[in-house]
Amino acid sequence: MDEDSKLSRKTVLRAALAAGVAAPVALIGGPALARTTVAGGQVPELTPACHDGDEPTIEQTEGPYFKPNSPERTDLVTPGTPGTRLTVSGYVFGRACLPISRVLLDFWQADVNGAYDNTGYTFRGHQYTDAQGAFRLSTIVPGLYPGRTRHIHVKVQAPGRPILTTQLYFPNEPRNNTDTIFDARLLMTVRDNGSAKEGAFDFVLNVPQTPTSTSNPPTSNPPTSTPPGGTTWAVGTSYAAGARVTYGGQGYVCLQGHTAQPGWEPPAVPALWRAG
Repeated sequence: MDEDSKLSRKTVLRAALAAGVAAPVALIGGPALARTTVAGGQVPELTPACHDGDEPTIEQTEGPYFKPNSPERTDLVTPGTPGTRLTVSGYVFGRACLPISRVLLDFWQADVNGAYDNTGYTFRGHQYTDAQGAFRLSTIVPGLYPGRTRHIHVKVQAPGRPILTTQLYFPNEPRNNTDTIFDARLLMTVRDNGSAKEGAFDFVLNVPQTPTSTSNPPTSNPPTSTPPGGTTWAVGTSYAAGARVTYGGQGYVCLQGHTAQPGWEPPAVPALWRAG
């Protein structure tokens, strides 16, 4: 099959979410993210593109509302802010599927009424990925305004590399089908958490890497073989590469340092855990 015409699992799944239809059962089993590229507990293959066949994260228009010099912060919500609370988290990878630390992410979005703050910095802020290439944004679900579907703007820049300007979208939005800018490759994985929502998206930047190189600063502390709090996998626990846990009676080895979240159970995220 021609590589240009081959559809990846992630592309099919996201297109199904955008259209609001059921995805093929064979594609379901974990978040549609760059870190979930391999089934069966195998280590992700270090190929030039992380998205199991997709290209690096695509660019999109900046739009008319970007403002430089946003404050450095991970929480865009102030007390009394109206709107449905939303947490967006994920990782930033390079071309060899290795996480990149100290990546700048500059987010901006509309408020609950679909308006941008063009005089101040409400719902604007930048942050940097941590040593594991992870980021986390606390905000609200943006409102709608004429001509656009629901979206969040972001600029992503690895140290010393060009800026990627793009947008993130929400699944099952009616306006996804009529927005001429919308692209299903930029759909977040979104789920409800009580009255709030949790979104996830992994960026893949066009940053050359080799399997033997590392994008993160070296650490003097070797990976631990036993995670904090015991050997049973638990939400909220920080696991280092090499940590061992049990889940459902099966043993797993951590492949990449991270903090456990709901939906990241070892069987569901083979890019983070290997059975053994």
